Amino acid sequence: MESPAAALVHAVARAMAPPPPALPPSAPLRDALAAMAAAGASCVLAVDGAGRPLGILTERDVARRVAFRLGPEDPLAAAMTVPVAACAAGDGLWRAIALLRARGLRHMPVLDEDGRCIGLLARDAAMAAASGRLLTHLDALDGEDAAVKRAQAGVATALLAEGLAAEEVVGLVSGINADLHRRVLNRVLAGQDAPPPVPFTMLLMGSLGRGESLLRPDQDNGFILADHPDADHAAVDAWFRRVAEAWCRALDAAGFPLCKGGVMAMNPLWRKTAAQWAAQFGIWAQRRSGAALLFADIAFDFRAGWGDPAPAQALRATLSAILARQPALLAALAAQDSRIGVGLTLFGGFADDEPGPGTRTDLKLHGLMPLVAAARVAALRAGIAETGTPARLAGLAAAGALSAEEARRLRLAFATLLDALLRQQLADLGAGGVPGSLVDTAALPPDARQRLKEALRAVRGFARTTFADAAGRVW
Repeated sequence: MESPAAALVHAVARAMAPPPPALPPSAPLRDALAAMAAAGASCVLAVDGAGRPLGILTERDVARRVAFRLGPEDPLAAAMTVPVAACAAGDGLWRAIALLRARGLRHMPVLDEDGRCIGLLARDAAMAAASGRLLTHLDALDGEDAAVKRAQAGVATALLAEGLAAEEVVGLVSGINADLHRRVLNRVLAGQDAPPPVPFTMLLMGSLGRGESLLRPDQDNGFILADHPDADHAAVDAWFRRVAEAWCRALDAAGFPLCKGGVMAMNPLWRKTAAQWAAQFGIWAQRRSGAALLFADIAFDFRAGWGDPAPAQALRATLSAILARQPALLAALAAQDSRIGVGLTLFGGFADDEPGPGTRTDLKLHGLMPLVAAARVAALRAGIAETGTPARLAGLAAAGALSAEEARRLRLAFATLLDALLRQQLADLGAGGVPGSLVDTAALPPDARQRLKEALRAVRGFARTTFADAAGRVW
């Protein structure tokens, strides 16, 4: 059964009902009320000639504005509420619920890309997807992008305190982060003088591509552009360069730092046609060293974040074919990733990764990353298209590459590491610092320390076996 937190990151379209009746604003109220009654609807929209909502008339409006005040021949425009608060079909349900609650609305039209109503989101039905403990915390997420990003820490703290698992909290945070990427991109596109010269798909990579981003992920993104004639390249790229620059800068302002390694659509290396992406993957497969392996580790977690997902799905199939032809790339990735140690000493204590007198352990670099990297290598070898670590582990178990018991232990290790990292990041923020990955293991209760050691031992065994197997079969 799907968790309430997971349901909130789905698109509004999954929770909407059919659209209500729609009439021109000049239609008599008699016709509007008759249309509501015939459809058994609780509202009616006033729309323009293109079907875009101009106003809404609800049962509440009828009671307040129509009864005893307006006649049946008065126009719909005299009683409707304007402007219409609406959401897009692709918006996250979390955002829509926050808007419904903040504005005291019972209904919200759902619009397509052209601004036409394609459904109706009712507050009761939308909130049924969330548990009661989640709802009050969603109110903090009604705001501009930067405000939503800042509010995530408070929401995460409250949900952890109420017993929600860290894995679910991280899933919600990551879903909101992906949604913010889409919202910022839509706003940038709306501000352009011309539409895109060719269709494109936005890619999320790294932790966002896996759906595992914590409170302060930097940017890892790119664009897949539709094919176009070489003669049009200068004009096409000039448009996308301008949009990508504006988008990445706006994301930075919203709380997503620019990637220090330049893995962003504003860098032409990450802004290509599908054929060019495939050629780039082929080059990495041939070189298998340095930046090629670093980029591959980030890029191979890609998934569509906006636009038609088909190009991303086709690119995933292309990548699988390249790796099947040139397995040495995965062997090289395995050899590189095997250098990432696990945060345990030779005698079973926690490693000291903190500069200076501190003794904290970097559980992202020396805990989560070895598990993520090993799951990635194993999944790519097995042709598993999933990008999330738990989904990759499940796929490996289903394919017989992992026993059910080992998959369970690794899933528990993943959850344990996420919990420790998320709680430490919240503590860092509470102390006025920047969320980091150095965890004060000495401050943990004995049972939590023991669970963490068991998690790291499980990761170490899986990583060693996976990396040795991948490298040894080719070399």
